[in-house]
Amino acid sequence: MTATETATSERVYEVDELTRVEGEGSLVLRVHKGKVTEARLRIWEAPRYFEQLVVERTPDEVIDIVARICGICPVAYQMSAVHAFEDLFGIAVDPEVRTLRRLLYCGEWIESHALHIYLLHLPDFLGYESAIALAHDDRPAVERGLRMKKAGNEILATLGGRPIHPVSVRVGGFSRTPRRSDLEHLRAPLAAALEDARETVRLVRGLTAPDFEREPRMVALHHPDEYPYNRGHIQSTDGLDLRPSDWDRAFREVQMEGSMALHARTKEGATYLLGPASRIVLDGAQLHPVARELLAETGMADAIRTNIYWSILARAIELVHAIAEAIDIIDAYRPPIEARVAWASRPGVAAWSTEAPRGLLFHRYEVDERGRITAAQIVPPTSQNQGAIEDDLRLFAPSVLDLPDAEATLRLEQLIRSYDPCISCATHFLDVRILRD
Repeated sequence: MTATETATSERVYEVDELTRVEGEGSLVLRVHKGKVTEARLRIWEAPRYFEQLVVERTPDEVIDIVARICGICPVAYQMSAVHAFEDLFGIAVDPEVRTLRRLLYCGEWIESHALHIYLLHLPDFLGYESAIALAHDDRPAVERGLRMKKAGNEILATLGGRPIHPVSVRVGGFSRTPRRSDLEHLRAPLAAALEDARETVRLVRGLTAPDFEREPRMVALHHPDEYPYNRGHIQSTDGLDLRPSDWDRAFREVQMEGSMALHARTKEGATYLLGPASRIVLDGAQLHPVARELLAETGMADAIRTNIYWSILARAIELVHAIAEAIDIIDAYRPPIEARVAWASRPGVAAWSTEAPRGLLFHRYEVDERGRITAAQIVPPTSQNQGAIEDDLRLFAPSVLDLPDAEATLRLEQLIRSYDPCISCATHFLDVRILRD
């Protein structure tokens, strides 16, 4: 970190090479007479034009292309597109195909949450600069996280053909579906992972988080009979209720000065919160019984709702849920009669929302008479959470401005990491500037 003072008495604090944030961006805090007047999370990465890349493509081509948006949560991008097209084309898949899709989601959530908890976020709470430093003193903890991530990756490889950017997902089902024996090798690692996940909840529950309380508007899919992956209505803590295809009836994207990423707001201009904390609040009753019991034992449901730093506990609870559900699916699995149903394209608008590990993901495609895409809109969770991140920074920053610069900066970085922001897929730089005048 470096600190400079300008001729106008404006102080600038800069932090270089912050790891454990996925993407290139900067945080700017402007402080006047002890009050934060600006909190801006800026993203300057060049756009990757995925919405344009899918134009003139077929639905199945779209699925393979959008998987490349993210190496950690490709399933959510694929399945948001799949469900959008299936809704437009009137496709009904075999119930066992739908169950396999939930298993695929379980794999993605397991590997993503294990990665974030142990490699990106836990070092903040334990006072380490990285997971490598943590492993030097507590190798078993890091190995626990890696074992769970491997179990999730094995699910993706078995169902999707490979652990990153699966290739078997198709409109109407899969290119192929596994035999029951193909899933048997997953059972033992998942049983061990469930114990690791229980231990993760106990570990995380014993952490100390910064004091911070607020009441954000929370948004997530909700289904009365299951924890949300890809079915249900978009609901919020203040009464919103929409079909998953109707995201753009309540929300909109806006261009913000100084950012190469679009932000999302409600139609009224308000910010909102997505992700594990929102799902726990809106869907806690639908958690797997094992996860629901652990959540009750922690007594931390209110803290998860009001303090973003406790999102690490929400992820730990969801980790238990995803592993327990994966085991149930494997135990009850019966191969579908057919891997993929026949379908025919039709012109119109295809749209759907699913839950990525980081929150609600929305896709919208316009399909012409030839079955080709003419326009696309892809709204990832991080672009929707950016407004909430800035709100939280604005509220939290005054409580740390009297701390030494390094400690204050760490707390602000930790807040951003609490959101697990996927600014892009593979970069490690956040430049933090605190401006005082």
